[in-house]
Amino acid sequence: MEPFTRLTAVAAPMDLPNIDTDRVIPARFLRKPREAGFGPLLFHDVRFDADGAPKPDFVLNHPGYRDAKILVTAENFGCGSSREMAVWALMDYGIRVVIGPSFGDIFFENCFKNGVLALVLPAAEAASMTTPTRSMSSSLISTVLRAR
Repeated sequence: MEPFTRLTAVAAPMDLPNIDTDRVIPARFLRKPREAGFGPLLFHDVRFDADGAPKPDFVLNHPGYRDAKILVTAENFGCGSSREMAVWALMDYGIRVVIGPSFGDIFFENCFKNGVLALVLPAAEAASMTTPTRSMSSSLISTVLRAR
């Protein structure tokens, strides 16, 4: 696990509510060993078409968001099954921070166990973070962790 105390990175908006772990990493990919890497499979069914070509309307396929390390989500992100591979896919893709008004309970715990920072903010505050992000090609957000 790679620790960090400061991250300034592109933030990608993912403002659909109730994105479950099956959407984050489809079940048919779960038999792969951890070492094989889950990053290329992140959001596979909504990120790629049936032929494997990137869907141009998916946020992480936009040039300004391809290298995003922060994901700003809507409520209940990571709900559904207790799939730890969802967090592995985020990490392997390069996502280090997930910000949203709420998360699936087990997903939230899995984030901390695996080195992804999950930050809970009030819904209006999380939504306001995506406004400049949507209006520009990308937006930088800085996250600072202080030792306590």
